[in-house]
Amino acid sequence: MPSLTPTQVAELAGVSADTVRRWTDAGRLATTRDARGHRTIDGADLAAFLVELAGEQRGTPGLSARNRFRGIVTRVVRDEVAATVEIQAGPHRIVALITAEAVDELGLAPGVLADAAVKATDVLVDLAR
Repeated sequence: MPSLTPTQVAELAGVSADTVRRWTDAGRLATTRDARGHRTIDGADLAAFLVELAGEQRGTPGLSARNRFRGIVTRVVRDEVAATVEIQAGPHRIVALITAEAVDELGLAPGVLADAAVKATDVLVDLAR
C-alpha cells in the first residue's frame, strides 16, 4: 500500500493540510515517519478513515444514493421547465439537470451550500497518474 504525504491526503479528502495535521495529532489518523522524519499516512489506513468520516457526515436518511458531495452552487441556468445547476465540491465540478420547480423549492442560487447525490449505472475507474 502506498504511503501518502499529508498534502496528498488533504487533496484526496478535500480538506486543508492543517486539518490532516489536526486529525493525526488527535490520533484519529495514524502516521509513521519516513527516513527524513516527515509524516506519512498508509493508504489502507486512509481509506478506512475516510469511510468512517463519510459515515459521520452522512446526509439525508432514507436517500438511496451513497455518493454524496457537499459543495457550493456556482451557477444556475433555468428556463420555464428545467434548470442546470453547477456545484463545486472540492476539486469536483458537478452539473445537474433538474426541474425549475426544484430550484425554486430548494432556493438554489450561486453561493448556496448544497449536497449533490449521484446515482449512476456506470462508473469508470482508472489508475491515478
